[in-house]
Amino acid sequence: MKKRTVFKQTLSIMFIMWMMLCLAVFAVEAKGIQPKAAKYIILIIGDGMNIEHEIAASRYLYGNDFELSFHKLPYQANVATWDVTTYEHWCGKGSYNPNAIKPKCGYDPAIGGKKPYPLGPELPGAKEYHIAKATDSASAATAWATGYKTDDGNIAWLPGDPDNGSLKTIAEWLRELKGYAIGVVSTVPFSHATPAAHVSHNKHRNNYHAISEEILKEIKPDVVIGAGYPANSSCSDTKSSAYISKGAYDAICADGDYLVVTRTTGVDGGIAILQAAQQAAASGKKLFGLFGGSGGHFESLVPHDLPDTPLVTQATRENPTFAEATLAALKVLSKDPDGFFLIAEQGDIDWANHGNDFRRMIGTMKDLHDGVQGVIDFVNQPDDDMDWSNTLLIVHSDHSNSYMRNQVKLIAGELPVQNGPPYTYPEGEVTYSSTNHTNELTRMYAMGANIHKFMKYEGKWYPGTRILDNTQIFHMMMEAAGVPMESPLKLEPRSRGWHWPRD
Repeated sequence: MKKRTVFKQTLSIMFIMWMMLCLAVFAVEAKGIQPKAAKYIILIIGDGMNIEHEIAASRYLYGNDFELSFHKLPYQANVATWDVTTYEHWCGKGSYNPNAIKPKCGYDPAIGGKKPYPLGPELPGAKEYHIAKATDSASAATAWATGYKTDDGNIAWLPGDPDNGSLKTIAEWLRELKGYAIGVVSTVPFSHATPAAHVSHNKHRNNYHAISEEILKEIKPDVVIGAGYPANSSCSDTKSSAYISKGAYDAICADGDYLVVTRTTGVDGGIAILQAAQQAAASGKKLFGLFGGSGGHFESLVPHDLPDTPLVTQATRENPTFAEATLAALKVLSKDPDGFFLIAEQGDIDWANHGNDFRRMIGTMKDLHDGVQGVIDFVNQPDDDMDWSNTLLIVHSDHSNSYMRNQVKLIAGELPVQNGPPYTYPEGEVTYSSTNHTNELTRMYAMGANIHKFMKYEGKWYPGTRILDNTQIFHMMMEAAGVPMESPLKLEPRSRGWHWPRD
């Protein structure tokens, strides 16, 4: 009974926050005030995160369910993440028509739910439906980066992989139309699906060398910070890794517009990237930071099983934290007088969930939590022109992963008994039903300039719900920046939808 009461109180608080946002909108419109365009857009991605991961991390850190930094943001919504591959899995090969979309072919609320569990009930058959087929990170990131749905594995490229199928991304649009600086940050390789979909174009996400060369030789973002570091390399001894070609490494080191910093044995990576950011900002240079470890990613933060005393430490200081990398990017990008667009990804959440690794997931979620708080604190700093009237912050997950469920409410600092790998939980505190992505709704949190305009997108694809489609996030950001674009996607008129067959 107590657990149910606490959960109802949490839902009541969320409803009050939504009502306060609505009242604020009405007040602004009543006064005839025109909100400012979002001069600064910060999109933070918790890759592979679902709401049960959020709750688990909040419980570990604070003993309560919704205490992470982004849980306090005033705009909150649920997002459908399906791609063309998922759509055609349910409605048949070749059934996707961008001019006559049946949204329920991608996600059917009658089966999956109008809200993600535990905000809504877990419907009969929902688990099997969610696990059967889901988007990958490349097509998910393409959706909000371009406004287009595409196939599993495509990086800012049209479905069907036509020649000349490259799609202009939000980073490219905002640079072209508004003069924004652009930046990408990731705790996994910078040429990986999520960051790459904003600053490169490819028929397949695994073409890492070609993607790294396009990013560093052609697109040339103002900031690139990520993993993919070839061991024992530097600009004086460039090497190739699976994620960066030697040609790309040589090119960035030879480019006088960039200040380059790499992982170095015995050197604090957080201090190194922040000092480099200070220097780049002062000298008007761009910034490239190359870090990571043998697994291709930043070594994840490590939580410890200390009931009532939550403690998360770093595996190494040779990599920056997600917060440090993101703050370094903000230091450089904020010097551009025209504004900026930043995509920053905590990508190891997904990698942890693929392994059903609860402890690693908690560490990566703490990393995300700290990063979001760092952004909020940065915007709140006085004596500059950046504030919440001209800054838009969005925190989102590209897709869920692992179908994890919290079965027992652990106290702050407490971790479940965990055996493996492969990881199992013999005392049943937590369960996993998949090692892959799932088609569950994910959560979106936002604060700042023009978030009142977001509400009109809710339920447009799914009447009777507050569900957003992930392609709408592209339009929400573009409209917030003052350059709205018409969607290239059209819904089938008066579609009766489609329902997953039941036994």
